[in-house]
Amino acid sequence: MGNLSPDVLLALDPETFAEESSAVLEFLSGYYRDVDTYPVMAKLQPGSIRKLLPETAPESGEPLDRNLDDVRRDILPGLTHWQSPRFFAYFPANASTAGFAGEMLSAGLNVVPFVWAASPAVTELEQVVVDWMAALLGLPERFLFRGGGGGVLHGSTCEAVVCTLAAARDGELRKLGHAAILDLVVYASDQTHATFHFQMGASIVGIPPANFRVLRTSPDSGYGLTAAAVRAAVEDDIAQGLVPLYMCATVGTTGLGAIDRVRELGQLARRHGMWLHVDAAYAGSAAICPEFQGHLDGAELADSVSMNPHKWFLTNNPTWTAAASGWRALPP
Repeated sequence: MGNLSPDVLLALDPETFAEESSAVLEFLSGYYRDVDTYPVMAKLQPGSIRKLLPETAPESGEPLDRNLDDVRRDILPGLTHWQSPRFFAYFPANASTAGFAGEMLSAGLNVVPFVWAASPAVTELEQVVVDWMAALLGLPERFLFRGGGGGVLHGSTCEAVVCTLAAARDGELRKLGHAAILDLVVYASDQTHATFHFQMGASIVGIPPANFRVLRTSPDSGYGLTAAAVRAAVEDDIAQGLVPLYMCATVGTTGLGAIDRVRELGQLARRHGMWLHVDAAYAGSAAICPEFQGHLDGAELADSVSMNPHKWFLTNNPTWTAAASGWRALPP
């Protein structure tokens, strides 16, 4: 490091920033013009990119144009092109000019709003935006900041799952003591959005893998989770001395678009003191249309609701989570 020019350690230079940002924008514009010409799936073998790169980080950087050439030559052919008009896998993850511009503005300002004092305007803006989202979906007032609830933007639905599982866990252990974590049980269907990720989330917050219930669905219910299936599992667990903790109701499963009956599941959750999370990751966006808000009927019985605006909302991969007032995991 002793041989580096002092210039490389300088803070962001406005002139260089403007010049190089323009070059990146031009590069991306070209990519979107030609994205339909790339094979949607990469034809690489594992380890192909590693072979092209040095074993250690370079001591000094290269000019931006060389970096962009490297990306064009080595990286673009190795991508799965989610923005291609020929991409039909997984789920829609559509970007837009507005979404990209917002991401660029956020990255450029580079503030860290982890508490109000760290960046008051951004913290309040996030509160306003998530309240807008809750209102658009027709959620009850108790899910809004102004109604005593509130929401947050996550990087993925998996983060939302871990957050709500941790909240449910802490609320229950506050009553039962920490040793009871071995008795807590989580319920989801075999169609739940990335069931495996729910299982990982439960493990992350300390729920024993043996206490995760994957409940089977059938064509008779449109592959939706039924209250009867959950009730049978809950009663069996209670008979064994276990504690029902958390249930996930899904509005639009990734595989089939199945919709669980939120109200029936919510009533059951209330009866047994369970946290009800409504995972509307895939189809929640549709609920901004009044004719589809019936799929969220019973949401007032839920403790939390999440959805993914990058599915149909033309934004860049955030997940939005709202929680009702009186989170049981939060101290008074």
